[in-house]
Amino acid sequence: MRDIGLLFSAIFFPPLTVYLKKGVGNEFYISIVLLILFWLPSIFYAFWIIGPDMIDKYYG
Repeated sequence: MRDIGLLFSAIFFPPLTVYLKKGVGNEFYISIVLLILFWLPSIFYAFWIIGPDMIDKYYG
């Protein structure tokens, strides 16, 4: 159920997803800048952050 929440937060507010996975750090600030500049790249970046963990969880 947590993964579904991460997917929805990655679409609607990507920095929240990055914060929940990585905390406040470089990844979080990159996500904020991408959100300010362009919304779509920040979504891709959030999926890039959560993707490897989900792949390992379900397929690895």
